[in-house]
Amino acid sequence: MRWKSAAAGLALLLAAACSAPTVPRAEGTKATLGGASACARSSAPTGAMTPTTVDVIEQAYYCILDNYYSGATLDARKLLLAGFTAMTQELNRGGRDVPEAMMPPLTGDRKADWAAFEAAYRKVTDRVPQLADKLAAATLEAIVAALGDNHARWTHDDTRSPDYYDGDRYGLGLETNANAGHLAVAVAPLFVTDVVGGAAQEAGVRPGDVIESADGSATFVNGKPVPPAIAALNPVYPEARPVELSLLRRSTGRRWTVTLKPGLFTPTPDALRMVGSKLVDGKVAYVRLRGFATDGATRVLREITRLRTGRTLTGVVLDLRGNGGGSPVEATRLVSAFVHGKVTAYQCDVSGQCDTSRTDDTVELVGLPLIVLTDRDCASACEHFSSAIKDNGAGRLIGTRTAGVISGPADPWLLSNNTLLTFPSKHHLGPNREVIDGVGVAPDSYVPLTPADAAAGRDAALAKALTLLQE
Repeated sequence: MRWKSAAAGLALLLAAACSAPTVPRAEGTKATLGGASACARSSAPTGAMTPTTVDVIEQAYYCILDNYYSGATLDARKLLLAGFTAMTQELNRGGRDVPEAMMPPLTGDRKADWAAFEAAYRKVTDRVPQLADKLAAATLEAIVAALGDNHARWTHDDTRSPDYYDGDRYGLGLETNANAGHLAVAVAPLFVTDVVGGAAQEAGVRPGDVIESADGSATFVNGKPVPPAIAALNPVYPEARPVELSLLRRSTGRRWTVTLKPGLFTPTPDALRMVGSKLVDGKVAYVRLRGFATDGATRVLREITRLRTGRTLTGVVLDLRGNGGGSPVEATRLVSAFVHGKVTAYQCDVSGQCDTSRTDDTVELVGLPLIVLTDRDCASACEHFSSAIKDNGAGRLIGTRTAGVISGPADPWLLSNNTLLTFPSKHHLGPNREVIDGVGVAPDSYVPLTPADAAAGRDAALAKALTLLQE
């Protein structure tokens, strides 16, 4: 696994929890189109990772065609072209190119096209055996990426630092109002929303500080984000290249430059806390849930009960900002604490046949007005919950639109080199059969975080929620 910044790393881990439901380690296999060794449904590798070869790539190719949501209908030539393109790009990065590296003609016959692809691929790797591992990894990564599915990934890099321990994160130790996954909707200026440890904390960076440039590149140009500048703020483990930031503290007018070196760090206690709660105004239960872990709903309801003991509450504010997802079962259970007898989502195949997810009416109703705080980092199971609450009239959403990263719960498939493919076999629709993936869930009240609010520690969204609960 690759360790990213605190915010991105948490989102990735929680998304992985959603995309890898609990299944037997190897409950079975499925015959493939090409007769290659079948991929096995599996929750974890059974041994050490071995080299990725063209045979592994073939296995992944047929695994996708046999099991992916639209595998039966997609044009497999798209996958092979993406893989071959990535291979030639990796050749160039390795300072090599060979005359045999030419894409063969493809006809649309999946078996024949694979045979042509494999023959051309082997000609290349036979010429540059020293690059074989990198070429294979680049090819398979590109094939999976060509699906264009935010719940599809190939997990193959488990390199960790010798001083790694559970709870560590990797990065600069800061979170911002924009990240690489949401650049299309990022709004200037780029600013620090939280400091969770690491180099940013040591350098005295504060929430509200505006990041005007990263490594000499402006973060926004003509109102549009600059991807390389944003990416510099989310270094991938084990990269340790220092990042130079130009900062503006609007409250004082101070401008300065700081160089931050990414590394492993222990986050602040608040950043590590999956569930936090407090009593607000003496009568409102505020609960923050950072991810739908396997006991997420139970822990939220326990906190509401604790805050309710000995007093009369007028409402619940559930803060899901930064919630990267997790278990769709837990999302459904938490919805069920606020409404019964409703549909929470549909999981549909490529032909439009859908399974219906419904509330679990054995869960006791809370019986209090609910307001949910959302933002662009509320993803996957978080969006399942948010859309179910909104569509069923069980509460109101305040903040900003959710991430739109909810293609569908993904299943894990074990490849012969002990790496995992994960991708959905069905796609997610909201309770009104609306597409949320790529779109997100719109808030009922749009209340974005501003640099001034972040710097002053003001929470305008929470303030709006408290106002609505008084009405």
